[in-house]
Amino acid sequence: MTAELTERIAAELAVPAPAAVRALATALAEPDRDAAVFFYGSTLRTGDLSGVQDFYRLTKRLHRRGLRGLVERLLWPEVSYHEALVEGATLRAKVATMPLATFRRAAEGRTSDVSIWARFAQPAQLVWRADEACGRAAAEACAAAAVTASRYAAALGPVQGAPRDFWLALFRKTYAAEFRMETTDRADTLLAGDPARWDALLPLAWRAAGVAFTEAGGALRPDRRGLPGWTLPNLMGKPRNVARILKAAFTFDGAARYAAYKIGRHTGVEIEVTPWRERHPFLAAPGAWLELRRRQAEARRARLSSPNS
Repeated sequence: MTAELTERIAAELAVPAPAAVRALATALAEPDRDAAVFFYGSTLRTGDLSGVQDFYRLTKRLHRRGLRGLVERLLWPEVSYHEALVEGATLRAKVATMPLATFRRAAEGRTSDVSIWARFAQPAQLVWRADEACGRAAAEACAAAAVTASRYAAALGPVQGAPRDFWLALFRKTYAAEFRMETTDRADTLLAGDPARWDALLPLAWRAAGVAFTEAGGALRPDRRGLPGWTLPNLMGKPRNVARILKAAFTFDGAARYAAYKIGRHTGVEIEVTPWRERHPFLAAPGAWLELRRRQAEARRARLSSPNS
């Protein structure tokens, strides 16, 4: 790892987020427990705060004890949904939580999971930190993610090409390796947001990773000796996603409220979140789905019977 790369990533993370986002992160953070909170995702690029904002909360402690802690160790992160009133408006957040030490290990590529290093090689903002040391540790972990991503980009990209060619090859592979709503074309949109950033990042990350390369006329040619293989991360991607989805059915805090919000946003049908549905979202899902279908059918019949239809 080079100081130059870490300082560049730290400067990116320090770009001020909107005041409402910082206020929401402060409301989410638990100072005695948490080390840092990242804001990331499409909203960071668009600035649209009307939907659900994405946060990663890194904790100081390791995983909990008992069965829940064992599941956390195998299938991090923990996911939760929150709503908070900020400046008179309701802001919504989906929060992924995991220990900082586990985050760092995944960012360094010391697991077969691609989600952390692929996500945090992308721009993010550090919107809350417990102290200077925690902020520095979070920046170093994101720099490690960029290094890991660059090594896979060298392995999966062309023999020679522009930085964009290597990043495109990488992100198309990582999107394809996981169950995601986005298609592999999402990689093009991701790079188009700030092409100069990606052009500058690749050679800097390769130097930090110890990847030798030559450059001529804007084209880079990496030495592929010693680069990581893609077979295991690719094979593990979808099964791990399925396992996380199954786990979330039982451990996603606020799942009923999150589902109700998404249903209302996409269908216009407001589903009541009863205390029972809040406590048992998995068991309540079939009933909520039947209620949605019934109310959609009622709305269609009302439109057909309307004199103006």
